[in-house]
Amino acid sequence: MFAVENGLQGDPRLEAISDAIRVIPHFPKTGIMFQDITTLLLDPKAFKHVVDIFVDRYRHMNISVVAGVEARGFIFGAPIALAIGAKFLPLRKPGKLPGRVICEEYELEYGRDRLEMQMDAVKRGERSIVTDDLVATGGTLSASINLLERAGAHVVECACVVGLPKFKGPCRLNGKPLYVLVEPRD
Repeated sequence: MFAVENGLQGDPRLEAISDAIRVIPHFPKTGIMFQDITTLLLDPKAFKHVVDIFVDRYRHMNISVVAGVEARGFIFGAPIALAIGAKFLPLRKPGKLPGRVICEEYELEYGRDRLEMQMDAVKRGERSIVTDDLVATGGTLSASINLLERAGAHVVECACVVGLPKFKGPCRLNGKPLYVLVEPRD
């Protein structure tokens, strides 16, 4: 892993984050180099660095909604939301939310899936970010953006701990910025 240049060049926290992520070859299928954040979560210092960097970035952007993609986006999104005084919005897999929901289908690097969001979770014009652990193809983030925007929210940016270098995000994310902390080494 190596740090991505997001204004944090030389920040030792990025190296600690990068070092804490384990790579599992050929999981969940042959050819996939799985970026396992479990080891990051088991390292309280590295985990805190992730949250602190995101909080520093979003603290003064008037974000009112932090949307986290199930399930690993919840892990980072909830503490970020608490720290910046925003509400946390879980974007869930099908059938996990009560009440009226809207849904969006998307493609994964290795299949298809769908996200759902409660219809009354955001108010028109609320400023939001989307959090997840990793961006590979951009499908999950794109679906998240679509859900939030259909509900009337303004998506300011997407935030991921790991970004695969082959990802070409801006066009896939409808022009929304992507903030990534680290990328795998080639």
